[in-house]
Amino acid sequence: MMVRKSLIGASVEKIKIIFLGTIRQMPRSRLFIWLLKKGFPLRSLFARFTKIPLVGRGMDYMLFHEDDIIYLPKDEVTTVKIDKEIKQHGEMVVPSRVIRTFIEEANYHWIMDWCICRSASSCKSYPIDLGCLFLGEASQNIDPKLGRKVTKEEALLHIEKCREAGLVHLVGRNKLDTFWLKVGPGNKLLTVCNCCDCCCLWRILPHVSKKISSKVTKMPGVTVTVGNECIGCGTCVESCFVHAIKVLDNRAIISDVCRGCGRCVTICPQNAITLTIEGVENLDLSIEKIKSLVDVT
Repeated sequence: MMVRKSLIGASVEKIKIIFLGTIRQMPRSRLFIWLLKKGFPLRSLFARFTKIPLVGRGMDYMLFHEDDIIYLPKDEVTTVKIDKEIKQHGEMVVPSRVIRTFIEEANYHWIMDWCICRSASSCKSYPIDLGCLFLGEASQNIDPKLGRKVTKEEALLHIEKCREAGLVHLVGRNKLDTFWLKVGPGNKLLTVCNCCDCCCLWRILPHVSKKISSKVTKMPGVTVTVGNECIGCGTCVESCFVHAIKVLDNRAIISDVCRGCGRCVTICPQNAITLTIEGVENLDLSIEKIKSLVDVT
């Protein structure tokens, strides 16, 4: 019996050594993907740890320090109020112009072969193969087994495909990406996420600390309003990334935590919700804000 226990103990120890050895040899990016897939169903629970003072400060510094990410409204639902003369004939006055500007200016373009979030949750509603777009010098050092370097034209086509699939763009500086991809510096990597409402990692926003939540914002000048056509059906409530909508007295109410992505506008069966950007200059303001955080040239 003692011999059998010793053999079992030795086998367990051997398995542990092999497992830990594999983990140590695995590139951080692939290790992170493995861990994310295992822990993705618990992401909201992990997010709540950020509200514990000491733990939250550590998580903030390690994963979200200097983050600044903007939700871009969907082009097809956006109304832009033009209160100044457009500088150039034919100038684009849609939110996607923000991303197009950085793709045109960037010297380096890199597309991930799949979306981590949709892959981790086995998404059935949106394409898993439409992954993040990374721009900037730091993207050159991303693990080549995760995706590929692309041309400017391929990057533009990728973003167009994401929009056609109904995905929402988030763009900005994201330390979490520099951490798991093991690249840097942070001011040389611009992240463009293409998110679905069902699987997006940023659905954790209602559960994280206010400090971290405040780093993911809506585009300047965006307002989302509910018209008299609303019948309080609640369809928009289910589509909201950040739990910003509730139904009160048979009418949808949008709170100030709204990030202005425009999903609710798209999905409303009564066409009762509108999204407006006040002035073309707010598109330029978003571009300048991002340029102050990340240099993609």
